[in-house]
Amino acid sequence: MLFEVWAPHARDRVTLELNGAEHPLEREAERAGWWTGVVPAADGDRYGFSLDGGPVLPDPRARRLPDGPDGLAAVVDHDTYAWQHASPKLKLRSGVLYELHVGTFTPEGTLDAATARLGELAGLGITHVELMPLCPFPGVNGWGYDGVAPWAVHEPYGGPAALKRFVDAAHGLGLGVVLDVVHNHLGPSGNHLPSFGPYFTETHHTPWGAAVNLDAPGSDEVRAYFLGSALAWLRDYRIDGLRLDAVHALADTRALTFLEELSAAVDEVAREQGRKHFLIAESDLNDPRTTTPRAIGGLGVHAQWNDDFHHALHTALTGESQGYYADFARAPMAALAKTLTRIFFHDGTYSTFRARHHGRPVDRDRTPAHRFLGYSQTHDQIGNRATGDRLSTTLSPGLLACAAALVLTGPAIPMLFMGEEWGASTPWMYFTDHTDPELAEAVRQGRRREFAAHGWAEEDVPDPQEPATRDRSVLDRTERERDPHRRLLTWYRQLIALRRTLPDLTDPDLGGVKVAYDEEARWLVFRRGDIRIAVNLGKEPADIALGSTGRDRVLAAWERTEAPGEDGLLRLPPESAVILTDG
Repeated sequence: MLFEVWAPHARDRVTLELNGAEHPLEREAERAGWWTGVVPAADGDRYGFSLDGGPVLPDPRARRLPDGPDGLAAVVDHDTYAWQHASPKLKLRSGVLYELHVGTFTPEGTLDAATARLGELAGLGITHVELMPLCPFPGVNGWGYDGVAPWAVHEPYGGPAALKRFVDAAHGLGLGVVLDVVHNHLGPSGNHLPSFGPYFTETHHTPWGAAVNLDAPGSDEVRAYFLGSALAWLRDYRIDGLRLDAVHALADTRALTFLEELSAAVDEVAREQGRKHFLIAESDLNDPRTTTPRAIGGLGVHAQWNDDFHHALHTALTGESQGYYADFARAPMAALAKTLTRIFFHDGTYSTFRARHHGRPVDRDRTPAHRFLGYSQTHDQIGNRATGDRLSTTLSPGLLACAAALVLTGPAIPMLFMGEEWGASTPWMYFTDHTDPELAEAVRQGRRREFAAHGWAEEDVPDPQEPATRDRSVLDRTERERDPHRRLLTWYRQLIALRRTLPDLTDPDLGGVKVAYDEEARWLVFRRGDIRIAVNLGKEPADIALGSTGRDRVLAAWERTEAPGEDGLLRLPPESAVILTDG
């Protein structure tokens, strides 16, 4: 078996330790900084590298870390798994995504336990399951954004074999799988990359310290490292798409950016395999060039999260106005209308939160709606609240139904956060399991200080290191069997079925979305082809002048609602939603 490692920091020698035996590696003449050697090995064999007689460290490209980030790597033979199912031929543009955290989706917190629940998601009408990061991190429980080994699978979740079983089962049910990957930083604990080479640079600084080296000396190999890890998920695990965490934090001044390079590589793998691979970015830039095709000067990412829609919807539903919600809270119905038709609320407008102008307009004539994802809740927007409270904590079932209608019939690709479909009452909090006591205490105190500045008492902020914080965040599926959770779940199924069967609801034409609203009465109506969606967020009934064709029909309603009569008025009950057709 070929063992190789990029270790330009090694001066004289690099030694492979395999199953307790040492094997010297040779310096490559043609590839600067690379050391290689051929040594017999089998699946599961433990190994690591020693640089200049130093400690044995895990392979930066380890496919498995059975003992965590500080332990030895294990050989993984990807050819031994017998795949049972081909990848389904799914189009992202007609998808409904479901964000899932393996560690809290089930009490067991494993990939195999999540696999056993995939039939529920297929029955709901989900098309793609979006897994939060799976790369190894210290301890057992965490969000996954402090992973340190971007080629491996967190062992407490089940490791590489369990991920293959998950993907295989998902494909057998007709579900695609999206994996959240983090290229903008690595975790603060268990990160051994700096020992091997210039993986980080002081040229740029990020909230996590020195930036990942995407443009300084040595960055060619660093970029190849992260590109290779991304493509390995697609090739070795048959993942269908990748969600790219916080691409605005990728410090990259090169003419050919890392995102463009990754987009081109993913498209090439898709052509090789005859599959529908794609990239979804999280970006705070409000820059439509992120999803503009490379051929016309964009970065070529296939879609991106749209936080502006979330913020507008959240303020309209809750009335909250703190932090970044302030810009949206001045006229929330108008903000919601703008994000339904023009995607970005901040498209060159002044942001009081940022104290500057922000964003760039989306060209609705050239940009299809499926370049963007719409959602009412995500791991970020729930978990970064002091107590991890979901919308279901404070909103009525009727307002939750309105949120679902706006997301699932809107022009963007809908995405749900796990448990949202039944209005789960369990919180989803920030939790960690750092094994370094000093780091654990720093995270604990930092969390308390952050929320104390916003008026929270320290004792009310959950301790992220306390095991009960994770345990309280696990979904309670028994709720689905009783109202109002059962009724809300039925509503979600109904809306997803409409999206799947009505072509107007997946029409990519942003210019065809027409909106009317009343800021004071708190109702909003938008049209997509022959379909009209109306929501009343107010506490009083609303009479909405829609006109009537005489062919109007109610397709779905949260509360009993009649189609407009001869007077053309839609009489919509308070805190309710209706979907109509006039075709």
